[in-house]
Amino acid sequence: MTTLVWFRQDLRLADNPALRAALALGSAVVPLYIHAPAEEGEWAPGAASRWWLHESLARLSEQLAQLGSRLSLRTGTSALEELLAVARSCGADRILWNRRYEPAAVLRDQKIKTALRAAGLLAESHNSALLHEPWEIATKADAPFQVFTPFWRRCLALPDPPDPLPAPLQLAPPPAWPAGVDLGQLELLPASSWTEGLHEAWTPGRVGAERQLEIFLRDGFADYHEGRNRPDLAGTSRLSPHLHFGEIGPREIWAAARASAIAQGRGANWRQSQFLTELGWREFAYHLLFHFPAMAEQPLRARFADFPWRSDPQAVQRWQRGLTGYPIVDAGMRELWITGWMHNRARMIVASFLVKDLLSPWTAGTRWFWDTLVDADLASNTLGWQWAAGCGADAAPYFRIFNPVLQAGKFDPEGTYVRRWVPELAKLPMPWIHAPWEAPAAVLEAAGVRLSLDYPRPCVEHREARGAALAALKSLRGT
Repeated sequence: MTTLVWFRQDLRLADNPALRAALALGSAVVPLYIHAPAEEGEWAPGAASRWWLHESLARLSEQLAQLGSRLSLRTGTSALEELLAVARSCGADRILWNRRYEPAAVLRDQKIKTALRAAGLLAESHNSALLHEPWEIATKADAPFQVFTPFWRRCLALPDPPDPLPAPLQLAPPPAWPAGVDLGQLELLPASSWTEGLHEAWTPGRVGAERQLEIFLRDGFADYHEGRNRPDLAGTSRLSPHLHFGEIGPREIWAAARASAIAQGRGANWRQSQFLTELGWREFAYHLLFHFPAMAEQPLRARFADFPWRSDPQAVQRWQRGLTGYPIVDAGMRELWITGWMHNRARMIVASFLVKDLLSPWTAGTRWFWDTLVDADLASNTLGWQWAAGCGADAAPYFRIFNPVLQAGKFDPEGTYVRRWVPELAKLPMPWIHAPWEAPAAVLEAAGVRLSLDYPRPCVEHREARGAALAALKSLRGT
């Protein structure tokens, strides 16, 4: 008896329900990963995500080897065809996997499960990615939530999720291993080398995930409600890419946060911690995408389909390259390009700037983030951009337009973040570093800054851009 365990975005051995279910059967186990990007539709992994995936698969393969097992790799245009071929080659009679919730993946998995069962194979899916399944949480009217606070209140009213499952100590090998390909044949790494910053910033894989959680619970958890807003400080968990690729699961984070809060004497109200609320936003994002699958492409608030966005590729390119002339915006965009990640406060600032100062469509932002983020997650990316654009669930009111200079002064009060990522301004003193175009000529000269040469002037005037954004909103029918 042999069981295929089909790995996807669950690249870990601990707290892996599909793997545990295979072990409970007492069968031989074939761990399998199938690279079939064509089946991802419009949302095949971007460049930064592919780099992370390569590294994470390498680490998972090493872990499996330590258990006397191996990770079988296949590539093709049809996951179903590969599953059937592997099952035939090693005599497997059951295939288990953990669920995904992106629209294309949901449709594909439904078809795969039906086809496998029709072929006489046992096919089961499990939940490794969420605290609660999207269909388990509903309003009193048995409808999906569209506002976060009552959604999370409902989640918190439920019992704690099950304790995480330990990693197995060994895996029984099959009588014969199926044929596969080498990791390099998946062609996940870029042809040209631009990943040095990613390597410096991250340690993909289970060990890196555990280490990151340990550091955060030790150094950032207690002050997260303040630190999460300061891009100049190491106040966030930086767990998002590890969560996206399933190197660590939300149940593990929940249990670790609970244990840490109790150890710090804060066990009485640990469920109300800001960090768990952010974990709740991730749950909310998946809840929305599952129930409203079109929102990855279309605004959840239908009237925004007629919003008069501008088409200005040059302005979007300046935003992408971190050359808008607003230092806090440019710092965020350069951090993203170099490290594949951006602080959440900076994400809100740069998103507001794109959709409101530049009046560029929010979909231009989702696409750029999708290609450049190592934590590019369709549910969270969509929720964040629709929130910024004011067109999604629980969205910020459209008239909430971030002033990049005021935001910088509040959340980067010493200019540390800007100095790190926009080094040509590093010698400017406060407060000029956040608005160099307002600095006296003598200050600019002393700092070695020549506007329009060393650093661009603002590509738009914020007050005028704000007025244009509000006028565009008023043009919508029913506004």
